[in-house]
Amino acid sequence: MLTLAHPWLLLVLLPLLGLLWWRWRRPPTPAVLRHPYTALFGPLPVSWRLRLARAVPWFVLAALVLMVVALAQPRRSFTSETVEGEGIDIMIALDISGSMQALDFAPKDRLVAAKDVIREFIAGRPHDRIGLVVFASRAFTQCPLTLDHQVLTGFLDEIEVGLIDDGTAIGLGLATAVGRLRHSEAESRTVILLTDGMNNVPTLEPETAAELAHTLGVRVYTVAIGRDGVAPFPVDTPMGRRVQQIETRIDEDLLKRIAQRTGGIMDRATDPEALQRIFATIDELETSRYEARVTTWHREQLAWFATPALLLLILSGLLREVWLRRLP
Repeated sequence: MLTLAHPWLLLVLLPLLGLLWWRWRRPPTPAVLRHPYTALFGPLPVSWRLRLARAVPWFVLAALVLMVVALAQPRRSFTSETVEGEGIDIMIALDISGSMQALDFAPKDRLVAAKDVIREFIAGRPHDRIGLVVFASRAFTQCPLTLDHQVLTGFLDEIEVGLIDDGTAIGLGLATAVGRLRHSEAESRTVILLTDGMNNVPTLEPETAAELAHTLGVRVYTVAIGRDGVAPFPVDTPMGRRVQQIETRIDEDLLKRIAQRTGGIMDRATDPEALQRIFATIDELETSRYEARVTTWHREQLAWFATPALLLLILSGLLREVWLRRLP
């Protein structure tokens, strides 16, 4: 990155820019030839010497601008960061079933609110590998473990209800996330499971997935999103989209058993603030132990500005004293 050691010196450019504007606004001085009857000569073309003479002041002005930039000491800055310590591998398992469209996080639905908080959580852990699993009737890995959090948030932004057939396969979602941590060599391996429903896909029981996590030493934090009971829900009707009150149920007992079996915690989020507090708590519990040493060095770029300035001054001097020299 190009920076300036003394950027305040660029203030000197203000009068130079004023001079530049004045030179541009001023009409060029016409060539004059004294003769008692100039009509004999007819219209004379502008010679190359005259054009060159008009360009010389611009050369000098450009040289002065370059010299001021050179005095500001331009340089390229390079930074190296050495990170020491063991990181944490975190898989986020996110429910994208149809019930995640409930609007009890108004004005946002449950899924959008969860995505916003997850995005902040990712931004706050730059040294941890984080991955993303989504589940409804099935489960798949949206993004494997990665340190490229820009790519991860891009995949997060693409998530929406309807990517998978409707259903709530909590067991499959948890097992898929745990499977992604099976070969991890990180000191701490964690799954954050977010859901707003009850397991209704019998392909794999959630207790079996929790036992798998316990066996592999994976800690699972479970988050129940939304209210248990009646919640506002958007419904498409022949008259357009309407909001109706629909019954929703969350299996908190199941989520508590999963968390307890794996050494995690279970919590309930009924509004955006509660969801943020839950992720803040998880962030504090899963602490990365890092010691970062940052080294910054600079490579001076003065010559790239001073050399052209010197060449322009030499050129303008040669033009005035040789090709454009005026004789008495």
